[in-house]
Formats: sequence, structure tokens, C-alpha cells
Amino acid sequence: MKQIFLTIAALLGASGVAAGAFGTHSLRGQLSERALEIFEVGTRYQMYHALALLGVAILLNNNLQLNKRLIFSGWLFIAGILLFSGSLYALSLTNIVSVGMITPLGGAALIAGWITLAFSNVSEKGS
Repeated sequence: MKQIFLTIAALLGASGVAAGAFGTHSLRGQLSERALEIFEVGTRYQMYHALALLGVAILLNNNLQLNKRLIFSGWLFIAGILLFSGSLYALSLTNIVSVGMITPLGGAALIAGWITLAFSNVSEKGS
């Protein structure tokens, strides 16, 4: 799982940089300022959480209970990026407002990922 998360984090980081460059160099003048702001928020959160996923991969070790929580946290970050950033990209590029209804689900997944990460070191017995 560590290698999978490292690979996904690297790909999300690379695509986040590409999206940022695309937004700055190709979309300026094509989209409204508000649509560009929305696109940039998607890019920013994608990069933050690609780094969070990288951290999860680095923290993975041989502690099975700890790994279960860390792995769940990693998958929440991935889902959150896809839903949150993906919906913001789609909203800014298509102006289909209903796509924005997905964004809070992605945000909730990102928050849940951080909360799960925060409690990843708590044992089943509460010690």
C-alpha cells in the first residue's frame, strides 16, 4: 500500500502542477475571474492533499492497526481530491452549477482523512 500511495501522491502532485500551469497560462482570458479562482482553489487543495497522501505513505510501517487507519486516511484523501478538486475543475470549465453539489462531499472526505490521520496512533484498547 505504501508504494501505491507514493505513486498516487506523485501523480496527483504532478497533475496538480500541470493544472496550475494550465490555469495560469491557458485559461486566463478564456474564463471569468471567478471561474479562475474556483479552478485555483481546486489546484491548491489537490496539492495540499497530494502532500498529505505522501505523508501517509511515509508513515506506513509494520503496525497493522496503525496501518489500517493510515490506509483509510489515504483513501479518504484520494476520494476527497477526486471529488473536491475534480468538481471545482468541472465547475470552472463547464459552468454547470449542479457539479458544485459534489464539492462538499469531497470536502467532507478531506476532513475525514485528516481526522482519521489524527487518530491513527490510537490503539484499539484506547492506550
